[in-house]
Amino acid sequence: MQAELNRTLADMLYRAAVVPVVTVASPEQGVAMARAMVAGGLDLIEVTLRTPAALHAIAQIRREVPQARVGAGTVLAPDVGEAAIAAGAQFIVSPGMTPRLVEAAHRWPVPFLPGAVTASEAMALADLGYRCLKFFPAETSGGVAALKALAAPLAGISFCPTGGIGFEAAHRYLALANVVAVGGSWITPQSAVEAGEWETVTALSEQAAGLRRRGAA
Repeated sequence: MQAELNRTLADMLYRAAVVPVVTVASPEQGVAMARAMVAGGLDLIEVTLRTPAALHAIAQIRREVPQARVGAGTVLAPDVGEAAIAAGAQFIVSPGMTPRLVEAAHRWPVPFLPGAVTASEAMALADLGYRCLKFFPAETSGGVAALKALAAPLAGISFCPTGGIGFEAAHRYLALANVVAVGGSWITPQSAVEAGEWETVTALSEQAAGLRRRGAA
């Protein structure tokens, strides 16, 4: 089941092209962020589980911003993934993989995007049915050059790179055939979020949404 869900997520990522990766201080802040990003054309959002507010933010975004498709990131253990799903997460993302996490994911009703940065990690996950993987941390793990090198020997495996990617680098990743989308936090700069400058987030979202066409060219 999870292999099929992973393929569904790959399609979602391909259509989105850019996935904002956000850290929230409160549920209200998460809702405001989601509204601003959806207004700018980005509706696939990953909320990292790095703050106490994250699970509540996912639940509130699901209730108040129905246009958004919200997932949980930085999921490191099965119970965390289960809590995120209970809160309403529509997909689960991990920076890596462990046997326990992969085993639990096969019981989850939502797609799971595990992380890999080496050929061995990607091959192990592909053996388990995962053909779309997170590549993290992208920029410090070889970036575009590394993904280019993996493309030929790992034909049929696609990646969503995140970690250190900004707007200028995003289009270079999206030009790669084995990249379905990029994730990044440049869309929600801390200064704008703390000041409640949601028009800035919307403008950056519109700019990022334009990468969808550039990357597909």
